[in-house]
Amino acid sequence: MPLTLQLPTASGALQPHALRGTAPVRPAPGVAFNRIAYSAAHVVADPRAAVDPWLQAAVDWDATLAYRRHLWSLGLGVAEAMDTAQRGMGLDWPTSLELIRRSLDAARDVPGALVASGCGTDHLNLDEVKSVDDVIRGYETQMEAIEALGGKLIVMASRALARVARSPADYERVYDRILRQAKQPVVLHWLGDMFDPALSGYWGTQDTDAAMDTALGIIAAHPHKVDGIKISLLDKDKEIAMRRRLAPGVRMYTGDDFNYAELIAGDGYGGEPTHGKSDALLGIFDAIAPAASAALGALAEGNTEKFHAILGPTVPLSRHIFQAPTRFYKTGVVFMAWLNGHQSHFTMVGGQQSTRSLVHLAELFRLADAANLLEQPELAVRRMKTLLAIHGVEG
Repeated sequence: MPLTLQLPTASGALQPHALRGTAPVRPAPGVAFNRIAYSAAHVVADPRAAVDPWLQAAVDWDATLAYRRHLWSLGLGVAEAMDTAQRGMGLDWPTSLELIRRSLDAARDVPGALVASGCGTDHLNLDEVKSVDDVIRGYETQMEAIEALGGKLIVMASRALARVARSPADYERVYDRILRQAKQPVVLHWLGDMFDPALSGYWGTQDTDAAMDTALGIIAAHPHKVDGIKISLLDKDKEIAMRRRLAPGVRMYTGDDFNYAELIAGDGYGGEPTHGKSDALLGIFDAIAPAASAALGALAEGNTEKFHAILGPTVPLSRHIFQAPTRFYKTGVVFMAWLNGHQSHFTMVGGQQSTRSLVHLAELFRLADAANLLEQPELAVRRMKTLLAIHGVEG
């Protein structure tokens, strides 16, 4: 007898949904990937903390670190304290640094665990940032703190820089200073304004092609200080065009949560191995971790057909989670973790669980089922029914 429940549709009507009953895919043990794959990981809020959720971040450290161990067990790296962890949307810099410290400590107990940590300027008061030098000092503060812990840097796009920069030359100056000081190769970070409207015009222009030229020029000037660049523009053609122009050895880390499957598979173009494929640094990998791991394992074994068979069905779910307003995608990521039993509640830092409607979450449930991503179907149904009841949908 299939598990069933009543789910609201876009019209508000209730419609019965019977789960498919297909077991989630499990990655084969011990398979090494032929792509570097980071999951930008979410944080688990502490719902029992006596704080004002909109104003203060309260993190359940045990559950948060347990999820990172889960990602490492699947062979995925952790991109720490990034936007998926609600950086700049509930998670402040002091809490982010504590998160980075705890993750790096936990990673030491896991052979081969990858961690790269977000380094930004979000501790600055934007109203007090008057110059590019203020931005440089802001980056240096976080850079010094993370490197003191032994962390690898992801140099995050800066709202402060987008606010005060007047030309591409200002971006070149900032990144030149930061890259010259970096103790080990960094990952650069280009987040489109669909993820954060405050980053509109990043690299000094609204013209994406011109912005790409500036970013590529910065990389070309410091190729040995740049491990790769993560771009999240949700435009596969832009990513491919930039990938083909990267300096030799510099990786493209796809942040395209709409087209990741084909970008990771690659097209084999060019004489440089990094020009023909993308590695990954993705928020969606948090929500689809077992499938991502199994697919990457198949790709490493040369089974491209199996790779697409596993990862392809997850793409409609990802496009739904990341639909506009894209910056609210974190709600869908945490919802998936709750459905799958990786945390005991659907509460988020900053009260962000309220950013998506019941109809949106119901469709997310359907798509997760269609993609074979419900790890514990009975639990998922029980929790979905609880959410429906809270919203006045009984039965």
